[in-house]
Amino acid sequence: MTTTTHAPHIAYLEAQRPLPLLAAIALRTAVVLAKWSERRRTRKALGQLDDHLLRDVGLERHVAYKEARRMFWQG
Repeated sequence: MTTTTHAPHIAYLEAQRPLPLLAAIALRTAVVLAKWSERRRTRKALGQLDDHLLRDVGLERHVAYKEARRMFWQG
């Protein structure tokens, strides 16, 4: 699965000048929601791969199934 790191982007924004509290909370919330959305989408796609594609990426069906069943908030 592809993972995206948002920490450098947040650090860059915060280093420019301190964000107001509400803006900082909104930014962190947006990052968390984007991360959760990506996890949900990629896990759903993983669960739909056939055995041939799973072999191509080096996963066995039971491992892919276990990962696909995880909830989006589980890292």
